Amino acid sequence: MNVSGTETTNSVSHFILVGFPSSPEMQLLYFGLFSVVYTLTLMGNTAIVCAVRWERRLHTPMYILLGNFSLLEICYVTTTVPNMLANFLSSSKSISFVNCFAQFYFFFSLGCDEGFFLCIMAFDRYLAICRPLHYPRIMTKQLYTGLAIFGWSCGFVLFLTPVVLISQLPYCGPNTINHFMCDPAPLMMLSCSEDITTQFIYSTFNAVFMIGTFLFVLCSYALVIVAVLRMPSAAGKRKAFSTCASHLAVVILFFGSITVMYVSPRSGHPVQVQKIVTLFYSVITPLCNPLIYSLRNKEMKTALRKVFRTEIPAHKI
Repeated sequence: MNVSGTETTNSVSHFILVGFPSSPEMQLLYFGLFSVVYTLTLMGNTAIVCAVRWERRLHTPMYILLGNFSLLEICYVTTTVPNMLANFLSSSKSISFVNCFAQFYFFFSLGCDEGFFLCIMAFDRYLAICRPLHYPRIMTKQLYTGLAIFGWSCGFVLFLTPVVLISQLPYCGPNTINHFMCDPAPLMMLSCSEDITTQFIYSTFNAVFMIGTFLFVLCSYALVIVAVLRMPSAAGKRKAFSTCASHLAVVILFFGSITVMYVSPRSGHPVQVQKIVTLFYSVITPLCNPLIYSLRNKEMKTALRKVFRTEIPAHKI
């Protein structure tokens, strides 16, 4: 990202993140609330990563991918929440030009990676349930390692182009972003000139990514559900549905919120609604994911109890 070249043509050296304007008392309340949410998110996802790392029974493709997904969630939520917490206690609420676009790049790159990991995990469940006899031969260590590397790197490669294009737009003021993070839509609105090509490339990228990944996940689970319904064993059906229900819940949380934000018409979303929706998929969803996977998965609950020597209720859900 050629930030040095951008600084010579722009008069804007920093941006002001308005966040959630309110009284100082409410800012402290927000700080306390989101500090708790952030801490719980880190603890929950770290617990899953540790359980997968230390419990040998979880050294299978499904759980290794889940461990990577939880680690990804830790990185994802850390791109925005610490800065948001600092702004609750700050009077200036400023972020430098470079840091703003760095946050933009890492947040959306990791968001893309999350979508790709949901696709990879759906593919893994498809093979395990629809092709059980061929699963060990197909899902080798080399394959799931390659898929994990692909999931981590693809977003960083793909999102480089939109970030570079938007960072090259001329910014000459104002520099106030009515958001709690450096979101691309308000950034493009602050540009001195309207670049239709950049807006088109960004919108096309979002549409292709979200529709493509969502359709892949949808088709995978449609095939899984058909295969499960054909199972003769009721116990097998329950186990398969329980596993898939966890994945589907995460898929709905992720794709549901970003679809509302980036696919449906923007004119119907006031600024405050945009903030709330962004807050949902950037903060609340990473908090819910470890709860969804651990509470609905008997093997994960057993591993967490063994690793951390704590009693976790083992009743069926």
